[in-house]
Amino acid sequence: MTTSSFETIGKPPIDQFEVKPNLNPDDVSGFDWQQLYSELDWLPGGGLNKAHEAIDRHANGPRRDKIAMIWEGKNGEREDYTFGQMKRLSDKFAGALQNLGVETGDRLFLFLDRIPELYIAFFGILKAGAIAGPLFSAFGPDPVRDRLEDSGAKLLVTQPDLRRKVSGILGQLPALEHTIIINKNNREQTALEAGDLDYYEQMDAAPSDFEIVNTSQYDYSIMHYTSGTTGKPKGAVHRHQAAVQQYATGKWALDLHEDDIYWCTADPGWVTGTSYGMMAPWTNGVTQLIYEGGFRASAWYEQIQKHKVTVWYTAPTAIRMLMKAGDDVPKRYDLSSLRFSASVGEPLNPEAVVWGEGAIGMPFHDNWWQTETGAIMCANYAAMPIKPGSMGRPIPGVELGIVDDDFNPAPVGEDGNLVVRPNWPSMFHAYWQNPTMYNSKFRGGWYVTGDRARVDEDGYFWFQGRADDVINTAGHLVGPFEVESALIEHPDVAEAGVIGKPDPIAMEIVKAFVALNDGVEESTALRNDIMRFVREKLSTAVAPREIDFIPSLPKTRSGKIMRRLLKARELGLPEGDTSTLEDG
Repeated sequence: MTTSSFETIGKPPIDQFEVKPNLNPDDVSGFDWQQLYSELDWLPGGGLNKAHEAIDRHANGPRRDKIAMIWEGKNGEREDYTFGQMKRLSDKFAGALQNLGVETGDRLFLFLDRIPELYIAFFGILKAGAIAGPLFSAFGPDPVRDRLEDSGAKLLVTQPDLRRKVSGILGQLPALEHTIIINKNNREQTALEAGDLDYYEQMDAAPSDFEIVNTSQYDYSIMHYTSGTTGKPKGAVHRHQAAVQQYATGKWALDLHEDDIYWCTADPGWVTGTSYGMMAPWTNGVTQLIYEGGFRASAWYEQIQKHKVTVWYTAPTAIRMLMKAGDDVPKRYDLSSLRFSASVGEPLNPEAVVWGEGAIGMPFHDNWWQTETGAIMCANYAAMPIKPGSMGRPIPGVELGIVDDDFNPAPVGEDGNLVVRPNWPSMFHAYWQNPTMYNSKFRGGWYVTGDRARVDEDGYFWFQGRADDVINTAGHLVGPFEVESALIEHPDVAEAGVIGKPDPIAMEIVKAFVALNDGVEESTALRNDIMRFVREKLSTAVAPREIDFIPSLPKTRSGKIMRRLLKARELGLPEGDTSTLEDG
């Protein structure tokens, strides 16, 4: 059963491909993860380190002088880095960290725009045996403080303008010992704040040789914070072992080959930007484009033309914005270098899959995974037909299931809870200092994803929605609690409830319902002031796009806000059981 009105988009026989796909999903019988482990380059002591797999093993071999990174800055700058140069610079940064007393397991965070030094620092952190925590550069001070405080971060690497944005919260972090400032190309003529360290001075003072810390495959490597329906975001921690699956899915799901020029548009602050903006391409020894500039349809097409991008990984929101810009725009550019395009972050609507064929010469291949899974779990592969609107089929070695609330298998074609059999290589290993929440995700012998889906008779999976209140806005998962907490800090707000409202571009936008304090009058000016207040505390990406004033919020008798009821009333849907409604 399919949910799409479009015909299946077929592929020619494999032997007709100009570049033979890396994986035929119909020919993976007898697969064993151990065969992938043998393709990695283990450390001399038998350990595993992501930085060694992504950078050093190429720098120590025939790819030493191959371009690893093509960086194009927002001001038109161009810098290229070979694998050999990436190794030397990340070694230097790891040495600088050791000079500062960084030890194995310390949490170090990156709050930067997409500049080359971000990637150098990221791999330097891993080489030093510490845990890297990338942050989205559009964050306001509150999300930065929450993450640094919760993790007990020892060091922050940032840039002058972002440092100013969070200056008010740095003194609230007793575990934070150092702040390193990167003033790229002297873009800002500002002096360092007292106590801050200059990145370039630290690099100059670092030893020229560095021996990578002999981390094991089970040591922690990366921490990404992810939102839930209650409480602050939780730090999902991954191990160095995740490199195995990131390497494999780069080959299988993104079909990366030796001569590719690859472009992942995701920000490194999100898990896609590390798993597939760093690990997957570079473990496969592929040249990657890093574009610092923001979204503009013509600018994006120009990047593909200019750098002859062959594999493009982007997000549904971006694709819908490209569609909105019109079919005439891509016709102005030579996009003939592209041979594979893919999408992730939220479900890709069937129209967008098909639009790709006419606009860029190929459909977009959707895939599914989460922060917690660490790598792609289900994909539309280069060698298989696409069913527009489908997530595709599971990757080798991963077992997906559709079950009811009692963990009984759901019949083919019926909705149920999407679950995964645990212990795939890139599976997260903890929510930082929150074992109760972590353990709650594993029930009935499965990892419970929180997503609803169905599977058809051909083994294709179809996303149906979230089983909770988490909002997916432009691929960013937003916990309503975090937004509600920011709203009620406004002096005129008594209480607030937040939902996701369907949107044709962003999939969902954040909509807030606000009850004001007694004596406060509703006004457009007040609505705008509340929006500004939340944007400054959080970020424009997660702040409400709409606010409705209401006398009071629907709550259960125990005082819990009934977001389900808010959403039903907003969308004109049945309200369902209201027996627990306060005064109901």
